[in-house]
Amino acid sequence: MIGMPRFVADAMLGTLARWLRFFGYDCVFTELPDDEVLRRARSESRWLLTRDRELASRGPRTLLVKAERLDEQVAEVISRLGLAPAPTLERARCGSCNGLLEPTPRAVVQTLVPPHVAATAERFRRCTECGRVYWPGSHSRRIVARMERMVAVARVVGAAR
Repeated sequence: MIGMPRFVADAMLGTLARWLRFFGYDCVFTELPDDEVLRRARSESRWLLTRDRELASRGPRTLLVKAERLDEQVAEVISRLGLAPAPTLERARCGSCNGLLEPTPRAVVQTLVPPHVAATAERFRRCTECGRVYWPGSHSRRIVARMERMVAVARVVGAAR
């Protein structure tokens, strides 16, 4: 993941931040005041993602997200920055806190997940920051299908530029 852009999303783009994390991007979500958001983006060498025109005009590595709907927002970020994310959850970060996910044995998480999941899921990953546990399931398939659509839209948008 070296060389991948890192992001900070302002208060208007929390859902976008979550989906960029699913793609494996380090994306901090914050509701800090504008000056603090800018300071954090600069000090951590992150792209600032915002829908606030005034805030976007104040930073050198800022992307003013124009799309209103989530799928188009993700496609816009991908196409405007020339990214080529894989529509897979293999590199995903924690959707809640942006922490790294690491493989975790069933024995470690079996009391943290529903009994049926503990008995049937093939593998688990746990967030190194908040401890949230993730496993492949029907929700994963739906997320990946939506990621595929987002990447397809990004390709169309990118080709039109």
